[in-house]
Amino acid sequence: MTQRHPSIHLTRLTPAMRSVLDRMARAGHPPLHTRTPAEARRAYEAGAGVLEVPVATLPRVEDFDLPARDGSRLRARLYAPSTAAGLPLLLYLHGGGFTVGSIATHDVLCRELARLSGAMVVSLDYRLAPEHRFPTASDDAWDALAWLAAHAAQLGADPARLAVGGDSAGGTLAAVNAILARDRGLPLALQLLFYPGCTAHQDTPSHSTYAEGLVLEAAAIEWFFAHYVQGPQQREDWRFAPLNAPDVDGVAPAWIGLAECDPLVDEGIDYADKLRAAGVAVDLEIYRGVTHEFIKMGRAIPEARQAHADAAAALRRAFALES
Repeated sequence: MTQRHPSIHLTRLTPAMRSVLDRMARAGHPPLHTRTPAEARRAYEAGAGVLEVPVATLPRVEDFDLPARDGSRLRARLYAPSTAAGLPLLLYLHGGGFTVGSIATHDVLCRELARLSGAMVVSLDYRLAPEHRFPTASDDAWDALAWLAAHAAQLGADPARLAVGGDSAGGTLAAVNAILARDRGLPLALQLLFYPGCTAHQDTPSHSTYAEGLVLEAAAIEWFFAHYVQGPQQREDWRFAPLNAPDVDGVAPAWIGLAECDPLVDEGIDYADKLRAAGVAVDLEIYRGVTHEFIKMGRAIPEARQAHADAAAALRRAFALES
């Protein structure tokens, strides 16, 4: 975050979004990309709840772990809006550039999705870079989805009603999971993508338009990806850049929620177009005048609360739940 607000941003940002950016600038915290990964994780977690909606109390919140393919155990947290058996299940993958973020940083968001949708949500602590580089995060996400599909009934969930979702880097992982699920014959009801990263190179117009002065800057994107991917071959891999997937025919229907004033907005639109061209049903929402990370600012940004409600409604439709 810098203190510069180019005029093009000011004309498009909502007053509430401008106020948040001004407060962030006045706070004067060093940007995440100027810190070590460990320092950045602590800072991101410390600030994660500042602008969130109040923490929802749910009947069931449980921590557990599940296996990765290399024998590691991955932490997860289950959120259930009721104690009834047979709830549909959403695997949620947090954002943070594959380098920061955790169950804790996305706790409030996952509670809201469970509360508003009526579905069970399982949030995953996939392993982070640079300690665990590409494709570990993608592998962990798939291992978790496959495990949940096999053990849903043990958790009180319905194995026939599964979805995957995430924001930013977690949206990338969710999109990749949807393709892998298609390839492995695992039916998904929905892929729920908040401003997913989809392209191999940050060269769309929105990456230039919104490169500085907002929540996610070009320098931060490069810092995140430098920790995660090594070399051009990995950048071109569709598990990093879903727009490079050979085909997306037959993947799960998508709900995609984008922020207008976000470097990632163009690639999100491009991915929606790729899915539609393949005959995939897509519901695309672009929230005007807000930036990347807005869905975690519900205390201050009305569009965040609207996005929570819209995403939950998409889950209810996909899972055939009553409104």
